[in-house]
Amino acid sequence: MSPFTWKRATTLAAVAAVTALTLSACTDGASETPAADGTYVIGYDSYFVGNTWSAQLEAEFTAATKRDADQISDVIMTQSDNDAQKQISNVQSMIARNVDAIIVTPISPEGIVPVLQQASAAGIDVILNASGAETDDYTSYVNVDDESFGATGAEWLVDKLGGSGRIIAINGIAGIPTSDLRYAGAQAVFDGNPGIEVVSTIDGGWDQATTKTAVEAVLAANPDIDGVWSQGGSMTLGAIEAFEAAGVPLVPMTGEDSNGLLKKWQSLVAAGETGFDCIAVAKPTWISAQSLENALAALSGTEVTKDDILDPEVITSENLTEFVRDDLPDSLWVNTRMTDDEITALFG
Repeated sequence: MSPFTWKRATTLAAVAAVTALTLSACTDGASETPAADGTYVIGYDSYFVGNTWSAQLEAEFTAATKRDADQISDVIMTQSDNDAQKQISNVQSMIARNVDAIIVTPISPEGIVPVLQQASAAGIDVILNASGAETDDYTSYVNVDDESFGATGAEWLVDKLGGSGRIIAINGIAGIPTSDLRYAGAQAVFDGNPGIEVVSTIDGGWDQATTKTAVEAVLAANPDIDGVWSQGGSMTLGAIEAFEAAGVPLVPMTGEDSNGLLKKWQSLVAAGETGFDCIAVAKPTWISAQSLENALAALSGTEVTKDDILDPEVITSENLTEFVRDDLPDSLWVNTRMTDDEITALFG
């Protein structure tokens, strides 16, 4: 999707009518919630709300249900707390309640397979939301190509360094598919450029403070760093803070479309910082809204794309000013379909 399409999608979302919707919380399979004629019961498992991206992913879904309230009789919401077994139990509860569609972000691509097969066997449409599963038993899978995400930043960094340099690689959480796939994409690029030396690979946990501490430790032993490949916006902010705290000149870094990173980037440009440059690769939080759109289309009998895989979008120094939002919180992920009021309600 081009930046024009992205901004157009955001504008359309901003003018969409917002209607009332009752959300039904569910932590067990206590009772069935039958759909009214012509409308559907949608099950949504929020895999994690421990960082701002995952919180906005859920909020994008909730905002979308309000826009599509005329097609929805109820929403069954569960929370899995990044616990694969809890997620399996939550999906089982949705099956027991006869939902029409289940939207889920698999925590364990292998472990969730049996329960997804149960859902499909029960005639429930399954939409995989921002993470895949090791099965074909789903209706649609909506995601950004995470390997391409990682490779996009890596290719930019290699080009900025002229094919040669010592770099730090910052991943999310080892074992989480998104993190592993992103680094696989980046590593393939680095392996193809022998002039690039990955001095240290760290897990920043998609957390600013954790990353700052880890990068400070790397810089203490290896102050001669030419670039940073990071797969997360908050982690890039942590890396910038670590360089500044250590008195080490800033270098080109990759990141994501978090508003806090974009604001910091803009401030460095305004201050005349020449050592730093950045690319923000986006995995949009509106994937959850697209997942709902695909679910409702499938339920209405419309054919949907089974593997709806999006190319990652990028923000560079050339288009930074088009996307940074000085008037909105740092926590915002700027590639959004939510209105400003919905964003403010979420982040304060």
